[in-house]
Amino acid sequence: MSSLTFASAHQLARIIRDREVSAVEVLDAYLTQIAKHNSKLNAICTLDEDNARTRARLADEALARGENWGALHGVPITIKDIFETAGLRTTAGYIPLKDYVPQQDATAVARLRTAGAVIMGKTNMAELAADYQSTNSLFPRVNNPWHLDYTPGGSSGGSAAAVAAGLSPLDLGNDFGGSVRQPAHFCGIYGLKPTDRRISTAGQIPEVPGMPLSIRQMMTVGCFARSLEDIRLCFSLIAGADLRRPDVPPIPLDRPSGKPLQHLKIAWSAEWAEVPVASEIRAAMESIVQTLSDAGVQTERWLPKDFDLSKILNLYGRMSMYLTIYAQPQDRYNLRRSLELIFRTATQGDKELRKLGDFSRFLPEILNPSLKGYFEALTQRDRFTAHIDEALEPWDVWLCPVAATAAFTHRPAWTAVEIDGRSYPYSVANGAYTMPSNLSEHPAVVIPIGQTQNGLPIGMQIVGKRWREMELLAIAEAIDKVVGSLQHPPGY
Repeated sequence: MSSLTFASAHQLARIIRDREVSAVEVLDAYLTQIAKHNSKLNAICTLDEDNARTRARLADEALARGENWGALHGVPITIKDIFETAGLRTTAGYIPLKDYVPQQDATAVARLRTAGAVIMGKTNMAELAADYQSTNSLFPRVNNPWHLDYTPGGSSGGSAAAVAAGLSPLDLGNDFGGSVRQPAHFCGIYGLKPTDRRISTAGQIPEVPGMPLSIRQMMTVGCFARSLEDIRLCFSLIAGADLRRPDVPPIPLDRPSGKPLQHLKIAWSAEWAEVPVASEIRAAMESIVQTLSDAGVQTERWLPKDFDLSKILNLYGRMSMYLTIYAQPQDRYNLRRSLELIFRTATQGDKELRKLGDFSRFLPEILNPSLKGYFEALTQRDRFTAHIDEALEPWDVWLCPVAATAAFTHRPAWTAVEIDGRSYPYSVANGAYTMPSNLSEHPAVVIPIGQTQNGLPIGMQIVGKRWREMELLAIAEAIDKVVGSLQHPPGY
């Protein structure tokens, strides 16, 4: 049973295709795992057992006739509850959507179905994807499979927890400020945030149905898995142009250069001066770099020239404000949530660190947004993207932390996090290392690199060049073979 639930998606696809095991048997193994563990994790919020059984049975019958639906034929997967699923409740953890049943799949979901996937259900998340923990008003909070008293991260915490605990081999998530990368880091698995507009966001909330499509930059669709081969497979299936989103360009997937690891030039940053990371994360990063150097890889401690984190996070905050202000109704409930976030961010944590992540500075613009302000922010973002493009040109990839902290204990949203005896503002602790690549559009993949002394995972972010995801994943796989730190949480 455990051999099936911790097998990779591509392995499951092969043994189903070769008739070594049936799709129904694989589904049963996962449903058993879910029944055993989900009540304490709350990773899956909506289980679609009957339809999944029907789909698995049809997959087996198709194989018996010599038909193959695609690369994921008969493989059970889960989908973050932010993506619309035809005939299956999609809530985004938001009370007004508690009974919302879409008539059409999100584009990324449809592409996975077309590839033969069996959708078991939806994974729990932060309300409207607006938190670095996964809590909402509809479902119980998601707990970290490595330690139930700790958060799995957010907003895709249910996705990461489900994959880490063997409740699903593959999950679809999204990333606006770290929502794939931070949970992957907290739960010890792999996660990808691609280049902006590489994958269609059609059928994705947090634009509540009926609201205009306003989140047109920085929001990306990504995936979670227990192997980089699965990440590459999922990405290749869901990437590409989409008539529902004409702004997704028809750019073909790149081809990896094939350079051996020893011929790569790898830049790295164990931390940024403005936001020191936990000592255990810094030590893990330095150990990985030493391991790579010992293997003959050319590495160099590096930061882009003029990398002013305060200005970067300020611009990210302005952009996110303009993009999200019209994504949900401006009702009393959402206004209260926004003001609470701003107040806690402005008042909690070390005073110097608050200057980096103080969203209260945008309050005048939030109350009186202007088209000119939006275009000014877009212009500054274009300049930043071009600057990072130029800075990354000499390097194959850039290694950096995912967050300043490993997983932390559950707490009210947007309250401070203690890191090595210093109080960090919530957004700085969780987003300072991920927001810049959302702002600059660059793809990044997270791989596990170790654990803290109390057994919590540590991940590392590998940032690549725009539109070069296949090259990035090839390099990540080469690094991962040297690092080899994937582990499963005990007891699952």
